[in-house]
Amino acid sequence: MANLSKIKRERMLEFLESLKAEHTDDKSIRAFTEIENQLRDKKYGLVWEEHTEHVDKMLEDNIPIFTEDKDRKIVSSADDTYNFLLEGDNLQCLYLLEKTHMGAVDIIYIDPPYNTGNKDFIYNDCYIESEDSYKHSKWISFIEKRIKIAYRLLSKDGIMFVSIDDNEMFDLKLLLDEIFSEENFIIALPRITKKSGKTTGSFSRNHDYVLVYVKENKNIFKMEEHTDPAFSYEDEWVSERGKYKLNQTLDYDSLSYSASLDYPLTVEGKTFYPGGNIEDWKKRQQGNHKRADWAWRWNQKLFDFGYKNGFVVIKRKDDGSARIYTKTYLNATIKKESGDHYSIEYKIRTKPLSSIGLTENIYSNDNAKKDLKPFGLQDEFDYSKPVELIKRLIKNHFNKNAIILDFFAGSGTTAQAVMELNIEDGGHRRFIICTNNQNKICDNVTYPRCKGVITTYAYNKADKTELLCEKIKVSDLNNSSLYDKIAEVKNEHKAEYKKFTTEIKNEFVYLYGVTIYKQLAGLPYNMKYYRCDWTPRKPEDYLLSNALCLHIREMIELQNGIEVDQKKNILILNMDDFKKTVGNPEIYAQAENIWINQNMILGAEELELLSAKGYKYIPKEFFGQELKEAAE
Repeated sequence: MANLSKIKRERMLEFLESLKAEHTDDKSIRAFTEIENQLRDKKYGLVWEEHTEHVDKMLEDNIPIFTEDKDRKIVSSADDTYNFLLEGDNLQCLYLLEKTHMGAVDIIYIDPPYNTGNKDFIYNDCYIESEDSYKHSKWISFIEKRIKIAYRLLSKDGIMFVSIDDNEMFDLKLLLDEIFSEENFIIALPRITKKSGKTTGSFSRNHDYVLVYVKENKNIFKMEEHTDPAFSYEDEWVSERGKYKLNQTLDYDSLSYSASLDYPLTVEGKTFYPGGNIEDWKKRQQGNHKRADWAWRWNQKLFDFGYKNGFVVIKRKDDGSARIYTKTYLNATIKKESGDHYSIEYKIRTKPLSSIGLTENIYSNDNAKKDLKPFGLQDEFDYSKPVELIKRLIKNHFNKNAIILDFFAGSGTTAQAVMELNIEDGGHRRFIICTNNQNKICDNVTYPRCKGVITTYAYNKADKTELLCEKIKVSDLNNSSLYDKIAEVKNEHKAEYKKFTTEIKNEFVYLYGVTIYKQLAGLPYNMKYYRCDWTPRKPEDYLLSNALCLHIREMIELQNGIEVDQKKNILILNMDDFKKTVGNPEIYAQAENIWINQNMILGAEELELLSAKGYKYIPKEFFGQELKEAAE
């Protein structure tokens, strides 16, 4: 089929060439070149009118820097690493993070404004109204710059989660496909926002989405342990193999008949025949069998191994008849080795997150309000996501030492999720969250919440043990026998557990005994608070290098998750710094990390002292390009 657009485009380009021959002045040539570039621009994908922001203008004449607010530093675990709350325009923050975390971030979660036209998206200090004819172009211009940098920050094992709703879902998907490539798109997960609410038109809007992309490697996902209620039986191997289910009888007649598997099987003093009838078995031995007829699923050697190792159950009836069943364990299977030898293979059975897994009510906005309540902030912020949602997303990544970035931090949910998840699974993840201070959100919500989690939050770490699993129908909910059974199990285990919890899920009712073994008043973490600021690219009365040196400390701390205390972690910008630290025997003895200005001239003795501690130069990536442009 003909590409009509291409034909029209080539016709216009041909006409343009004829105009070039007639108009050879510089002004015309520049105009023709611009027209030609537009004609040759991409012809499929997301196209928008590009808009600039106030921060773009500031970047032309200024260099972004971080300045620490030391009064807001929180230390709860002195020897541990630091997390960071960055206050400022997130594009400004991202430019600085490019210098400290290029290719180093493992997980990015963002919850950008949804651009609903209902005062949720501010562009250049103005709310974007639903009537604005450029509202989509402004939003895409805004988000594209930030996601391009986010992509560069991700490690090769990095993953990005983006919350969004129908207003920009499809534009964002096209944009992310361009930046990450369509091959690295994983899934768009629907997430429940509320169980009920106002109906718009014919439908009640009760969900949004989480878009999931990887940077490069798709083998980064950690599956959660599979606990199928069908595995309901226990035996003496439960601690090693998990629970089991009786899969099916050993004999079957649904596949092609195999004479080698149609043999008499003698066990526990009784001889069994496939199908249970000796006369039918004799007929089959004479060749009188159907295409699909009775046989065993296992050969004799496999049966002997399975029976010896507890993979077989013989169920006897009152009339004296019996059938052979095989067990399927949750975490153990029989593996065939070379020849006719077998072994038991142990493997934790796992399952991926379901594509509709985030539609459970635990991930709804109602729970986000509950998460803010312990800090008295439930009425301060309307767009928060629940902690359990962020924890569930983060758990998808295999790395328990991941660096996690959220540059639309809002109320600080991601920070709380990281801290709680580390307590729960023993991880050592670190967070960097960024938010502006529009309407004092950082002062009044984000920082107070982070401080509250670290200093006062009442947190209970608990384990649940399944005590009852019953398949139920709706009618059972009105049946007192179900509640009597639950009460009976609770009474049976009341000495072991002080707390019980009941859940109904996927047509099953579960009763758990809860063991609370860690109660904390505040979580043991450290956090530094940085503000974004500017320094002029062309200062009039001082050297740019001197101005930028004043903010090297923040960059080193952010990059390494530490505090430069000039004792354990030392920054040397000049000889005075050297004399006070490395030149001081008491401080030198406890020094672990030393960063030094590359422009310093040092003698052999000084270099020897530094080399013994494994010093590092201040990375050129920090402000090297800016100094080069300033010819310093």
